Amino acid sequence: MKKAIMAMLMLGLVVACQKVPLTGRNQLVLIPNTQMLPLSFTNYKEVLDTSKIVRSGGQEDMIKRVGSRIQKAVETYMAANNLSERLNGFQWEFNLIESPQVNAWCMPGGKVAFYTGILPYTQNEAGVATVMGHEVSHAIAEHGNERMSEGLLANGLMQGGQLVLGSLSQNQRSQTNALLLQAVGAGLPVAYQVGRALPHSRAQESEADKLGLIFMSMAGYNPQEAVSFWGRMAKAGSGQKPPEFLSTHPSDERRIRDLEKQMPDAMKYYQKSR
Repeated sequence: MKKAIMAMLMLGLVVACQKVPLTGRNQLVLIPNTQMLPLSFTNYKEVLDTSKIVRSGGQEDMIKRVGSRIQKAVETYMAANNLSERLNGFQWEFNLIESPQVNAWCMPGGKVAFYTGILPYTQNEAGVATVMGHEVSHAIAEHGNERMSEGLLANGLMQGGQLVLGSLSQNQRSQTNALLLQAVGAGLPVAYQVGRALPHSRAQESEADKLGLIFMSMAGYNPQEAVSFWGRMAKAGSGQKPPEFLSTHPSDERRIRDLEKQMPDAMKYYQKSR
């Protein structure tokens, strides 16, 4: 009996493997969008309901404008690569939240939150496009689903390789919601991070950089601004960051070096957009 259950579980894991657009990396995605997107939209609304949303003004206009241009670039890119079906169910939304947090994130399904605390670092619209393209890329590459799938497995919340929301207790539902929020904007518990999530997260950040550079270029923003933005972030965090092997992000030096390597291809997209 145990062997049969394990066989079914392994079959589910194999079926759930897919490839990340552009990079081709294999990833484990266990939660179908029929479950993931409603969960995402509910959590996004709860964040908005408990936050101070900027409803007007130049900064809010800029976030909406950049978001719209990045959205169109994503849709064009996915259509050109026969991947439009991966956008099924997306309900794009771009909101600016009044908060000192230096942060931005994108929920599965295209739900973006930008915090005013990051705007001094973006400095201009192309800087916002750098961050927007990066965060949207996490959703396009289904990194949130991937991180959450691994977190659910690690916390024993999967049943036969599937998340069955209807059978979860209230406490398990709370854990599931917390994992989703962590998957798009924060880390998992340290014991899980070091052993599994952090190496994946670094790979995911690099993928988001690469895809984001393409999306911002297609949207008509100079991709060279991405190097300037991450250079400012590097100076802001100088002397305060842990070693790379204990970080969810690539080192600043590695990130900038990788972006510079990808710049010739990104500039081709940028030139076509003008």
